[in-house]
Amino acid sequence: MAIGARPAPGSTLHKAFGTLRECRGAHTLVYGPPTARAVPPPLPSPISSAVTLDSLLAEIRDCRACAGELPHEPRPVVRVSPATRLLICGQAPGRRVHESGLPFDDPSGDRLRAWLGVDRDIFYGDPAIGVAAMAFCYPGTAAGGGDYPPPTRCAALWRTRLLAALPNVALTLLVGGHAQRWALGPGAGSMTETVRAWRSCLPAVLPLPHPSWRNTAWLRRNPWFEAEVTPYLRQRVAAMVG
Repeated sequence: MAIGARPAPGSTLHKAFGTLRECRGAHTLVYGPPTARAVPPPLPSPISSAVTLDSLLAEIRDCRACAGELPHEPRPVVRVSPATRLLICGQAPGRRVHESGLPFDDPSGDRLRAWLGVDRDIFYGDPAIGVAAMAFCYPGTAAGGGDYPPPTRCAALWRTRLLAALPNVALTLLVGGHAQRWALGPGAGSMTETVRAWRSCLPAVLPLPHPSWRNTAWLRRNPWFEAEVTPYLRQRVAAMVG
């Protein structure tokens, strides 16, 4: 699925995200016609789910689909587990993350952790926190400064399968316009409009601005974000971690 495409009705993505006007609570599933002793199907085994996710992550880390288009060797960076409850969906790894292999291992990560109310030990050590950007490899730096946008190929190849393999996610953070347009579709609007409407997508989704230093001026112009959104975010995160 390309960035900006709306998930098909009834699909896993549609149930998880929808558009801004379609964000809803839980869906009710009906398992066939009623019987005298109707029994719902068993939940997937945690072991088989873990094996499935492990094999998918191995595929992702071996991916070289963009090898001929990047100015460097691909190094997919994704950090999730079967226990992931908070999923952070950003844009793409930056240069420092490409070098270290740790998501948000840069000043943007410091600001994000401040928004979440966690330190580095919790961010990298608590399995409830997962990170899966729109593209898993560093796209390179543009001539005018800043990184190139995430290649759409990465999301088309991996995102649907990865989200389906994370059944315990309770809150997804859509960090920046690229993640918001992919998940929310045309109804997302601009990043500012989407973040202003953050209450419309609760409790499953929370749109955020990117924590890059380039957004410092935006944060100064929009003090409501740190006054209203970050306290709610810290409360949700505190209930999930450790």
